[in-house]
Amino acid sequence: MTTLYEVVTVKLGYRKLCACWVPKMLTEEHKKKRMGFAFHFLTRYAEAGDEFFYHIVTGDETWVYLYTPESKEQSRQWHHSNSPKAKKCKTSISAKKIMASVFWDRQGILLLEFMPPGTTINAAEYYQTLKRVRRAIQNKRREMLTNGVRLLHDNARPHTTLITKALLEQFKWEVLDHPPYSPDLAPSDFHLFRYLESHLGGKSFHDDDEIKDEIEMWFR
Repeated sequence: MTTLYEVVTVKLGYRKLCACWVPKMLTEEHKKKRMGFAFHFLTRYAEAGDEFFYHIVTGDETWVYLYTPESKEQSRQWHHSNSPKAKKCKTSISAKKIMASVFWDRQGILLLEFMPPGTTINAAEYYQTLKRVRRAIQNKRREMLTNGVRLLHDNARPHTTLITKALLEQFKWEVLDHPPYSPDLAPSDFHLFRYLESHLGGKSFHDDDEIKDEIEMWFR
């Protein structure tokens, strides 16, 4: 260890680090909105307790690929200190993909759908999806419609159009605020889809039907 390196690292306490990738550099206004959302959520929970969560339905869309490479964590293996270093071929994510739309609550999956190849969610499609979500709640959680539904979804454009807002008002559902650029405050992003991606890591599927079957089995 050189004297200069020792001074910088040991005495001054500096470390050389790479910058962490983030989806968006947040402005002060974004940060205030995130803080306000989190504080409001905590206040509601303090007032109502677990009952607050019992009425929450959340959902989102995600791309699923016919091949998703293993994560670095998944490829870890135990090796003896004298073992040769493990090698791993570089692979890339499959270009073939389909979009899954999932709505769920604390008890499990309410609705799982797959968009036709080459299509994505738009306002008209999301409008119809919400009607199917309501039907699923009626069939699986009838008491929730009586006691009130709290919908937590992000502020993607199809989720905030006038026809979407009008339908939710017609349903008399409470829509919980969600700050922009905050996947860490969306349960589907930071929890459900993360575990789904981990489950699919390293698996390869021949066609859309195969991956649909795998996802449906995993969600059961």
